[in-house]
Amino acid sequence: MRVYETETDAEPILDALESERTPAISIFLPVYNEELNLPPLYGKLRQALSQLGRSAEVIFVDDGSSDKSLEVLRELAANDSRIRVVALRRNYGQTAAMAAGIDAARGKVLIPMDADLQNDPADILRLLEKLDEGYDVVSGWRKDRKDKLITRKIPSMFANRLISLIGGVPLHDYGCSLKAYRRESLQDVRLYGEMHRFIPIYASWAGARVAEIPVEHHPRTMGTSKYGLSRTIKVIFDLMTIKFMASYQTKPIYVFGTFGVLAFSISLLAGLYAVFLKLFHKADFVQTPLPILTIVMFAVGIQFLLMGLLAEMLVRTYHESQAKPIYAIKERIGF
Repeated sequence: MRVYETETDAEPILDALESERTPAISIFLPVYNEELNLPPLYGKLRQALSQLGRSAEVIFVDDGSSDKSLEVLRELAANDSRIRVVALRRNYGQTAAMAAGIDAARGKVLIPMDADLQNDPADILRLLEKLDEGYDVVSGWRKDRKDKLITRKIPSMFANRLISLIGGVPLHDYGCSLKAYRRESLQDVRLYGEMHRFIPIYASWAGARVAEIPVEHHPRTMGTSKYGLSRTIKVIFDLMTIKFMASYQTKPIYVFGTFGVLAFSISLLAGLYAVFLKLFHKADFVQTPLPILTIVMFAVGIQFLLMGLLAEMLVRTYHESQAKPIYAIKERIGF
């Protein structure tokens, strides 16, 4: 056994061991009640990984499945050392499952995808080839999407155009889970709500180069979809949050102060007009609603200013405190 005289002597060996432990690519998949899809998905993943020529790990994040998905994942992890499983305590939703996958990933390139067999693992190689051209984020575009027209494709089309307009990153398909990210582009991303689809926007704000390529999309043949029109409403609310964060995240007093000044202006105009009517038209204050409007808008203006100051305090607390995770892990397999 070799004894190193100094810590420096051991560094090359430790770096080599660390390189072996760290895969080049981390593929992570949120899973919720996909028991039937997991075995064929694993077969396709194995075939795709064999063509990459790079070391890889596959992380399945079980988002509180109520079927036998976790049992299937345990069996896969027992037979393949590249498979790792993160089992969440309950169903937190896709964004939390994505965040858990990002936190568990060790690779230099992170690739999320769906576990319902609608994404094709064969497209992973194409994403990596585009990433190698110098991009930091490569997003999949389900150009020939195999979903229902009224409930999925049309709402998605309008949502993607709206997101591109507000977020400033023109993509055809924000809803496609199949993407490739360099690790550093996700370093400071924190996910909440349904905001996993906005990761390219976050990355772009941090200076990442974003590209998009068409990918295959297959119709769901087993299991049931977890998406619906209700998610479109959630996306709109999250988009409002994104816009607010982009423009006023570090200066919320500007937006609240603007509404406060507007309320004060209405209060002042209503008060002056009430005085004008009193002096020149002999109209008593009780004959018009203007005095009430003056008082109400003055109070609303004060409230907006106080809310802005409170928001400023919260923003400073947010930036100075340590972020807490938005999920709780029940079990880790293969780590």
